[in-house]
Amino acid sequence: MNGIPSPGRYHLLLTADGLPVQHGWWRSEATARRKLAAWIGDWGRPGARITLTDEETGEQLAVWPDEAPTAVGGGS
Repeated sequence: MNGIPSPGRYHLLLTADGLPVQHGWWRSEATARRKLAAWIGDWGRPGARITLTDEETGEQLAVWPDEAPTAVGGGS
């Protein structure tokens, strides 16, 4: 152990035009969801994307702007 505390389970990532701009981690999902709403209000504009991920499970909990699920694998 390196003595550095974990930043938190719930990770927000703001990207602009595909590049990371800001990160935030919280231990509480409720807090992370409140921050998500605040970030949308502050940073939500064309070219921005905000994701909320549970770092423990790897599950993506929310995406702004909303996106339709994408199919896995090839299609014809």
